[in-house]
Amino acid sequence: MIVGLAALGLGMAAGYFLRNYRTNRELKGREAEADKILDRAKAREREIELGARDEALKIRDDAEAESKRRRKELAKEEERLQKRRSDQDQRLDKLEKRESTLNKRQSNLDRRGNELEEKHTEILAELEKISGMTQAQAKEQLSNEVEREAQQDMMRIIHRIEEEARVEGERRARELIADAIQRVASDHVSEITVSSVPLPSDDMKGRIIGRNGRNIRAFEQAAGVDVIVDDTPEAVTISCFDSVRREVARVAMGKLVLDGRIHPAHIEKIVEQAREDVDKVIAEAGEQAAYEAGVPGLKPEITKKLGRLKFRTSYGQNQLDHSVESAKLATVIASELGANIEVAKMGGLLHDIGKTMDHDVEGTHAMLGAEFCRRHGVPEIVVNAIASHHHEAEQESVEAVIVEAADAISGARPGARRESLEDYLKRVRALEEVANSFDGVSESYALQAGREIRVIVKPEDIDDLEATRLARTVAKQIEEGMNYPGQIKVTVIRETRSIDYAK
Repeated sequence: MIVGLAALGLGMAAGYFLRNYRTNRELKGREAEADKILDRAKAREREIELGARDEALKIRDDAEAESKRRRKELAKEEERLQKRRSDQDQRLDKLEKRESTLNKRQSNLDRRGNELEEKHTEILAELEKISGMTQAQAKEQLSNEVEREAQQDMMRIIHRIEEEARVEGERRARELIADAIQRVASDHVSEITVSSVPLPSDDMKGRIIGRNGRNIRAFEQAAGVDVIVDDTPEAVTISCFDSVRREVARVAMGKLVLDGRIHPAHIEKIVEQAREDVDKVIAEAGEQAAYEAGVPGLKPEITKKLGRLKFRTSYGQNQLDHSVESAKLATVIASELGANIEVAKMGGLLHDIGKTMDHDVEGTHAMLGAEFCRRHGVPEIVVNAIASHHHEAEQESVEAVIVEAADAISGARPGARRESLEDYLKRVRALEEVANSFDGVSESYALQAGREIRVIVKPEDIDDLEATRLARTVAKQIEEGMNYPGQIKVTVIRETRSIDYAK
């Protein structure tokens, strides 16, 4: 028992010393580790301190270098300013010296000018004494002499310029004519713008002309055409760009030749009858075109307007034939595409009907034709096809597109159109539009292939002096607003008629 207690006491004492030993050893290890951490912290602190010191030194060195550079620049700038100030001082000295020299020269010039003025006065007095004339009289005589010589020189120069202009004008005219003959098919234009009227004999030509040309002038004025009486045997030629007027004149001339009574009063009556006959032909042509195109049921107003296309061409293509052809093309296209054939056919036939009225009303032929057809009961889908075939309105159906395609195909096929004729027709139409734009003008006709414009005025609105001024004004406006070869003759006709009846 005692031994056991002693052993227990020894064990406890040994455990205590062992724990104490271990604790002391751990404390020493931790103290050593703490010392190491402290050493590392002090080393890091020294590194940071050294880095900050190096950075501070670098900043100071950079600042000193920048300061030195700026001091050098300031020194250079100050040197330049000093040099410039010195140069300015030198220039100022030179200017002062030059001003002094100029003052001296001005003084000398003033003195010499006074001397010259005195001498000039003495010379003038001596000249007046020798010539027996005052200075004003001498100036007047000299001015008259110079003016006379200048007028003679001017007349010589004007004559020379006119001669050179005449020679150059003739040369240029020959070039223009040769170029026109080369580029334009004359037989084509002649076929479209000229009609020939057969005569029973050449003796009839004298009756057509009349005494002092009164009959032919009355006929040209009444019909608005140009009658050409040349060496062609047993025939006269009627020329006019407007084919309706030309047809009226051809029919009237034929009736006058058959009748044999050719005088101004009878001419006006026959021309009026010819207009009525041509109107009937126009109506029949419109009905025939509607029949050929297969478009029945059109109102008489529409067929009559359509018939006027018989006497209308576009780039040399007859517009009534073009309309019928477009209707047939539109029919074929619509049948192939499964579209409404009747709508396409009617649109193709009527798409250019506005060309019969575009000289009388402002607007494009597509919009004018569409409005005219709308007023006369044409279906709205056809009206849209007419208005939109030149994209001036929105196309609302496939039939409108078909009408546009048929129009393009008919006009674009080989030989269908010729642009030179259309340019010619536009020019002569523009001549009449220029003349008709003035107040007091009753009517106007472009004759001789556009080389002459005859303007008929209202005698109650325009007197003889105003007629002369109108001719000059029309010619000036044509010069400023049109391009044309050669020259255009402007003739203003003012005629007063007194009419009474014997009862």
